[in-house]
Amino acid sequence: MPSTPPLVAQSSDNLRYAAIVVDAESGEVLFARHADSRRYPASITKVMTLYMTFEALAEGRVKPDDVITVSPHAASQPPSKLGLAAGQTITLDNAMKATAVRSANDMAVAIAEHVGGSEARFTAQMTLKARELGMTQTRYVNANGLPDARQLTSARDLAILARAVMRDFPQYYRYFGLHDWVYEGREYRNTNGLLRTGLGYDGMKTGYTNASGYNLAASAVRDGKRLITIVLGGRTTASRNAHVAELMNTGFEVERARANGQLIRVAQTWFEERGFGIGSDNAGPVQYASLEREEEAGETAVTYASLPSPPAPAPASTEARTVAALLRADASASDVTAALNGAASTTGRAARPAPQRSDDGWMVQVGAFREESVAREWLTEVNRRFRSQFANAERTVQNASGWYRSRFTGMTEAAAQAACATLAERRVTCMVVRPE
Repeated sequence: MPSTPPLVAQSSDNLRYAAIVVDAESGEVLFARHADSRRYPASITKVMTLYMTFEALAEGRVKPDDVITVSPHAASQPPSKLGLAAGQTITLDNAMKATAVRSANDMAVAIAEHVGGSEARFTAQMTLKARELGMTQTRYVNANGLPDARQLTSARDLAILARAVMRDFPQYYRYFGLHDWVYEGREYRNTNGLLRTGLGYDGMKTGYTNASGYNLAASAVRDGKRLITIVLGGRTTASRNAHVAELMNTGFEVERARANGQLIRVAQTWFEERGFGIGSDNAGPVQYASLEREEEAGETAVTYASLPSPPAPAPASTEARTVAALLRADASASDVTAALNGAASTTGRAARPAPQRSDDGWMVQVGAFREESVAREWLTEVNRRFRSQFANAERTVQNASGWYRSRFTGMTEAAAQAACATLAERRVTCMVVRPE
């Protein structure tokens, strides 16, 4: 099978693909593609299993040296697993390491039973915790991520969870960064190969099932900045890891540019100019992995017949590059808003004052894009980040001469002006549009 560039392999014609890049400190979304679409979490489920365990440890309900007796239910879980028989014992600390490093399905269930009394009760608590954290697309029915059509999440939800682990339990985050772990004379290596690259990666979790594809939640620190990247639905371990690395590298490019004084209002455009997220919308047949055995698939790897590779996505359009350049450059506000509307720059021309209107037909435009899907995703993201400003507004994407305009409509002039001012303070580009 011919090799396929990571960007094409991940983002084009793959029904399972989703991705997001987030600044861990501020929560700013630097890049998102199908980030709110429901996906199967696979073994990334274990991040929530361990989050719940960290909470129990912090509250004193359990201790690291607690001795867990493996139940028949836990012992019966399919690989990958540690393989303890029913009745054998293990400390909670070692069970957590087995879950984080080995991705042991049996130990995740053993932990759930120890902390929650039963796996069913524990997973109900996991779902409640997800809602509490703001993970709106997530539901859990098991503690290890084995296939179940009811167990769903989204890339954005997993980024929220990753931030919560770091924020709420920094003293336990190290479990996700263990390169290896020795138990009973055997050494286990972490399924996350990026941890060994020396490029600042210090944790999170892999996942794989036939339905989910190859998933990875990763975090890295460079130059004092921490980013979180989630990629779901990868075709192989190698292409997924390469895609995560490219997204992470691009995210750190944004952070460095901003640190050097470059004005980047919408980081998404920086990514799109480099070819991320500009392929065709997810449609058509899924391209499955080639015939190979994957590291985190363990003993349960299922091979697929490969389909022909899709064509490479077209390069970013001239219009998109123009918008990206304006957003990255120290351009005037009029230049930026003109570009976002597909218009020429207004630099050097005096703007005529807009007539005042008092009805509720005012709008706030937050971007204009050549792809409708990008416009809708950006509108959703802005609404998520500024819910109070747009609580009484409607969201709409309007097509004007091939530009899809992301707009909040049905606002009063005062509300529109106030909302846009708030967005501007947070470096989110917007413009107020008066009623026609």
